[in-house]
Amino acid sequence: MGFNVGNLYVGGQKTIVIAEAGVNHLKRTDYAEQLIKTAKDAGVDIIKFQTYDAKKLTTKDAPRFWNWEGERVEAGSQYDSYDVLATPERDFTQKLISICDKYDIEFMSTPFDLDSVNMLNEIGCKAFKIASGDITNFPLLREVAKIGKPVFLSSGASDILDIKLAISELTKIKPNLDICIMHCNLCYPSRPEDANLSAVMDIKSHFPNYEIGLSDHTIGPLIPAASCLLGVKAIEKHYTFDNSLPDSADHWLSINSIGMSKMVNMLRTLEKAYGNELKGVNKSEERARANARRSMVARGKINKGEKFTSENIIMKRPGSGISPIYYDEIIGLTASRDLNDDQIIMPTDIIEDASFKPITPDLIGESIPSHED
Repeated sequence: MGFNVGNLYVGGQKTIVIAEAGVNHLKRTDYAEQLIKTAKDAGVDIIKFQTYDAKKLTTKDAPRFWNWEGERVEAGSQYDSYDVLATPERDFTQKLISICDKYDIEFMSTPFDLDSVNMLNEIGCKAFKIASGDITNFPLLREVAKIGKPVFLSSGASDILDIKLAISELTKIKPNLDICIMHCNLCYPSRPEDANLSAVMDIKSHFPNYEIGLSDHTIGPLIPAASCLLGVKAIEKHYTFDNSLPDSADHWLSINSIGMSKMVNMLRTLEKAYGNELKGVNKSEERARANARRSMVARGKINKGEKFTSENIIMKRPGSGISPIYYDEIIGLTASRDLNDDQIIMPTDIIEDASFKPITPDLIGESIPSHED
């Protein structure tokens, strides 16, 4: 299931962090370097851009699906927004890759047309992101699949059938294509109550042979970081180094370098907290297990030959003696020696050859009540 993007492994214990820089570079090399450097400093693994030509992306009057006061043409269309920062230029994209190499961070981009797919492939893009809006764009999916590089498939505003159709189309071309399905709520920004993180489990159940990720549009670091507890292997988060910059609607809703660093730190802590999916005694609990549990203890002096009763034993810490789980077995047995008040009762303090076997599931048998009703 797992796969590599350059030197990064998608599918291991470490969740891969993708900074979605989009066109927040504003077509300026110095801004691009700021984005890349600060993302790397914040702990990001991949920085992703967008490659598109507005003329191939949208009609002149396509309605916008976001709200932002900073648009150059306030009541304009998608075309008016995208045309400001269209980035199909090979030279500029090659500069982005060079800067990523300089700071040792993986480059990735989202192609929005067939020419962009091939240009990105030719200049060395190691993986592709498919935008949510293109999950039904079969010609684009086919072009990406032909290249055979890993794909991060975003699924915003999609249902399971949409994802199945896209996966089917991709794998018709390349049966063993490496794909990470990205859960996404396609609303900028998304409210916490719309994030629907538990949908990750639904996607997992339908696509058990693929890695699952999250493309997040909420504000702040908490929700994307928490998604690692559901087993996502890649988290994409819109990113800028300055929320006040103009022209790109992404700036105001993106996380900045401080927030990204917080998100990565939260994520790495939660990864450690996730554990091994098994309930057992942790090594860190052994001292508490020994000293916080109880033993059967003499309540007053117990003479040799005296029977143990509910009146002359009491349950006290630590747990170094006979456990109270054997309480019923102890009652009526005989003390093998004198026991002082407050003395912990040990197996050797009993005359009868009592057997204090560890309680195991097979010994419990059918005594555990059923909760099916």
